[in-house]
Amino acid sequence: MGRKKRDKAVALRYDKENTPAPAVTAKGHGVIAQQIVKLAKEADVPVVEDVALVSALLSLEVGDAVPDNLYQAVAKVLSFLYKLDKDKLVRR
Repeated sequence: MGRKKRDKAVALRYDKENTPAPAVTAKGHGVIAQQIVKLAKEADVPVVEDVALVSALLSLEVGDAVPDNLYQAVAKVLSFLYKLDKDKLVRR
């Protein structure tokens, strides 16, 4: 069975020292979505699949902060990623 290609993707950045909320840094459909995922993997940035969250985030513009109504869902993803990063540091 072949790998499923992503047809939608959103990239977020969160600098908790300098910004109050995560912000959209890239978004796209089709080839652009695939390129976003490819670049993330090449940069060793974790990729999390959440179809409902991506669909909601696609309504934002690049540079927009995550709105309050999506913050809890994004916080769950960030929490998961921080745990992954912490586990990676412990294994070194």
